[in-house]
Amino acid sequence: MASGELTSSAYIKHHLQNLTYGKFPDGHWGFAHSAAEAKEMGFMAFHVDTLGVSFVLGALFLFFFARAAKRASIDAPSGFQNFVESIVDFIDENVRGSFSGKNPMVAPLALTTFIWIVLMNTMDLVPVDWLPTLFAAMGVEYLKVVPTTDPNATFGMSIGIFILILYYSVKEKGLGGFAGELTLHPFGKWMLPANLFLEGVNLLAKPVSLALRLFGNMYAGEMIFILIALLPFWIQWSLSLPWAIFHILIVLLQAFIFMTLVIVYMDMAHQKEH
Repeated sequence: MASGELTSSAYIKHHLQNLTYGKFPDGHWGFAHSAAEAKEMGFMAFHVDTLGVSFVLGALFLFFFARAAKRASIDAPSGFQNFVESIVDFIDENVRGSFSGKNPMVAPLALTTFIWIVLMNTMDLVPVDWLPTLFAAMGVEYLKVVPTTDPNATFGMSIGIFILILYYSVKEKGLGGFAGELTLHPFGKWMLPANLFLEGVNLLAKPVSLALRLFGNMYAGEMIFILIALLPFWIQWSLSLPWAIFHILIVLLQAFIFMTLVIVYMDMAHQKEH
């Protein structure tokens, strides 16, 4: 969709609207054709573009890394094998530096979150009109191609991490130990309500901070690309290229921060000192 076909406001709203599938007030299911219809569907609606792009990128990650593992060679490693090994070594080094417990799942979890988020973030570097225009020709009215600009995706990942934090906190410390951690620190047993409030806020802040940090940074980056697309053609390239180069750092940095916090939170869940 060319920016000239819509007003600036309508163009921005169109690019920020997810392809939503859900139940209409009259009971039938279908795709929303406007933001108002998507709102009417309520909480039990699906952002098909977020789910689809996330699934495809996750499948590509698994396919290429599995292929590299199957074709791994000690004598004559390929360039892609060296690339994958360098990423694995990078993740392993970060896990060894930040995780003091013993859990073979932490490194694969860190690798998965890092690569998957990098791939989702990288979709922000695709020119904002390319894929929406392509899918519009096939009858798809809305398409947001950057899953991490959808809070449903970032909160979905962070809630999954939060469940793991709770599981390993109870598994490693016991239910009593975990309850004691929430109620007896930092002021002791005589300040139990205050302890529970402070520790509860600290615990709940983990998934919220994970989700909002990633979403906020990527949403802001996407918005800047959309605003640049509204400018005259001769200005677009002079601004979009420098911003895209700078945005590469944001793409990698946000994935690295998310991964690092996952490792740190998992380490805190395994600590038994208290």
